[in-house]
Amino acid sequence: MSKFTFNSNDRPTLGIELELALVDGKSMELTSAIEDVLAALPDNAGSAFKPELMQCVIEINTGICNTVADAERDLRGKLQTIEIIADQLGLRLWWGATHPFSLWREQQVTRNDRYENLVNLLQEMARRLVTFGLHVHVGVDSGDKAVMICDRIMQHLPTLLALTCSSPFWENRSTGLQSHRSKVMEGLPTAGLPTLMRNWSEYVWLVNHMVDTGFINTIREIWWDVRPHHNFGTVEVRVCDMPGNLDETLAIAALVQCLVQALSDEIDEGTYQHDCHPMMVRQNKWRAARFGTQAQLVNSYTHEVQPAGKIVESLIRWLLPTAEALNCVDELQRVQTIANGPSWADRQATILAETGDRREIVRRLTGESRIT
Repeated sequence: MSKFTFNSNDRPTLGIELELALVDGKSMELTSAIEDVLAALPDNAGSAFKPELMQCVIEINTGICNTVADAERDLRGKLQTIEIIADQLGLRLWWGATHPFSLWREQQVTRNDRYENLVNLLQEMARRLVTFGLHVHVGVDSGDKAVMICDRIMQHLPTLLALTCSSPFWENRSTGLQSHRSKVMEGLPTAGLPTLMRNWSEYVWLVNHMVDTGFINTIREIWWDVRPHHNFGTVEVRVCDMPGNLDETLAIAALVQCLVQALSDEIDEGTYQHDCHPMMVRQNKWRAARFGTQAQLVNSYTHEVQPAGKIVESLIRWLLPTAEALNCVDELQRVQTIANGPSWADRQATILAETGDRREIVRRLTGESRIT
């Protein structure tokens, strides 16, 4: 069996991964242009820009950051680079978790062995993964703690989804959901809410068991909504739809960094593990996917049904001391504005109601999300 060493961090480092769709600047359709984009990058671009499963996606990664402000500086520079290249190639960048009208059957799989093996294993479930998400990594100091935080943060995942819903459309139709992406992801055998794990040893055993029995090819095929990342020494939160612009992305990253650090501090200080029934988390995740920022979520402590905005208000109050220590108070408080406003799914639906044109959704929002 393989041994996975957790590369611990001595501070709550921050890493952000953006999955942005590539669309044709005239038709507003998804376009398989990743090879042209990567070929146009400067030689010193390094590994910050990566292909994904589908050729209509580019992944943009920060380096290892200490603060949200560091991550903002990092991402602004990289996004400016990509926007210049996109302009030269007649492309736009789509900040949303699904495309309003392009069809998954028309998208091309990226040509490499890993992705070809993945499609061979998962068949149509892989081919329809034309979705785009936000992943946030926060450094922790041990594998055991990473597993414990994954368990304790699960009750907050529906709130994070509610705040980021941006996928109301699928296959050129309205789904009636605010986050259809989350339902597409749940179609994979190793996605959605994670299984119960009690420590790092149990996690390593589980991964090895799945590889040895041929259920997955590698550890990289675990796509839970939150997971430990042994190479980076982080807790990686993956539940979020792709927010509609950089400012809201940074606010969500601040919330995740504060949550992970606050839970880490509680573990260090000694605290009773408050159990949240798994069905309650699933119930809340469904409500978040269905209603977005208008969701009524069950408070896991009081069992009261509360608006998402009130849940967020309580979270911010609890996390403010942590935000002060991490220098991200402004970004954390911006989360309340997100909770009180229309979701990105709502904004897409409003443009469609006003114009009757799905292309106008892409045209307007790709313009508004530009950095330059």
